[in-house]
Amino acid sequence: MEIFSVEMLCKHLIFCAVQRCRLKNDMCRLSVKLATSPWCNPHLVRISVSDTGVGSTLEEYQHLKYQSGLVQAGKWGISDKDMHNLNLNMKNTVSSKRLTRLPSTSKNGAHFSGTEVSISTFESFDHLLEDLTLFFKKMLVLKIPLVAVELLVDYYNMPGSCTQNCIMGIECGSLPFPVESVTSLRTGFEDYVLKHRNKLDSVCPSCFSTGENLMVGTGVASCSGNVQSNALVMEAVVVISELPKVATPSCFREHETETQVLFYRDFVPSTIPKSLLSALESINWKSYGLTLRNIMDQDGCALLEWESLSPTLHIDIIIHYYDKQVNLLDSQISQKGRSLTRRAVKLALDELKEKNKGVLLSQHAQKICSYAPDLSKTIARLILSSNDGDFREECCSLLGLQFSDFNMEAVEGSIRERIVSVIGKHDQKTRESREASELLFEDQCIQRPEDYMEEEYHELEEVYNSLGLD
Repeated sequence: MEIFSVEMLCKHLIFCAVQRCRLKNDMCRLSVKLATSPWCNPHLVRISVSDTGVGSTLEEYQHLKYQSGLVQAGKWGISDKDMHNLNLNMKNTVSSKRLTRLPSTSKNGAHFSGTEVSISTFESFDHLLEDLTLFFKKMLVLKIPLVAVELLVDYYNMPGSCTQNCIMGIECGSLPFPVESVTSLRTGFEDYVLKHRNKLDSVCPSCFSTGENLMVGTGVASCSGNVQSNALVMEAVVVISELPKVATPSCFREHETETQVLFYRDFVPSTIPKSLLSALESINWKSYGLTLRNIMDQDGCALLEWESLSPTLHIDIIIHYYDKQVNLLDSQISQKGRSLTRRAVKLALDELKEKNKGVLLSQHAQKICSYAPDLSKTIARLILSSNDGDFREECCSLLGLQFSDFNMEAVEGSIRERIVSVIGKHDQKTRESREASELLFEDQCIQRPEDYMEEEYHELEEVYNSLGLD
């Protein structure tokens, strides 16, 4: 793995630290500390990433290539008597010459494990702090089970004098690792949306005074079959927020017709792979009443651009891919990731659609709903114009109305609501059940034949990958 910047190296070291904490499966702490010496010219910045997980292994650093060279590392296992200190020259291509052992430090009989990795750079302190702060804000969304995280800054005003500030602290998640994290993911992502992508310190009072204008769906997809495949899990959360008519200009900018898709890999914010971009593009968005105009990669996040999306609506999506079998090495996402992504996002969309009546209706269902007002008005007039008292009474009972409320407005409203409800339920059914049911109109066509073929191809791909036959 080739490292191109200090920022990239820091994030990789944080990723490795999180995995070591996951392996320990006990309460852990992960600290990232920046320290600057103002009397050095240019100013030298020292960055250290430490954790109390299982001790690191040399294999974690064998395949790293970093042009700026020297990294200091310390590791200690629970049963080790000493803390082992190392220098790693990642520019050296010969593995045996990359490592220099330094004098060890005694643990004085204490029983604890952990790792600390430090790097020094002349990069801008302010730039590094800003980048890590944004990274930590993304980590706030998905609290890591049993792991507390903190970002610290040491200011050396003069030799021997140090002031330490905690820029950000993240409490550990309450769920143990064996439990699916989608519940924590949903809670954290809702909070992220309510704070306008964590740009605010608290919930925006202008847009989310009650929280009732959030519609949320979750989806979890995993492989079944052999043990290794069964460890792969993909979680997705889709949030649709409804912007009130009265909002500040800054809030309108937050609710643009674009969706930024956050991607997390093994509980750490990550760059979304191209295979997952392809998976998002392959979803039949029109079946959810959405038209995807464009999809692009923007600074490691997928950006979905919609056509004709209501200006009062905004869609946010987050995807979390993790392996239950913790791997300390940052490996490539397999081809199964593509089908798992597609399946998890579709499940989240389906749940959101099922829980919120009239939301994410397909474009065809929306067209049928447009006829509901005229149709309900015509039926209501026919009922109320009848001179048959028994017929009117029976209609009143079927519509769930009191005879005293049996007027044009009430009858029309009840009929319209039932028509829209039937259309919504019909729109949620699978293609097979839709074909077996009676159609509302003779010329109704839910999807074009080529759409069926594309859907069938992706469904077969998902089934094959879920079997874990590779």
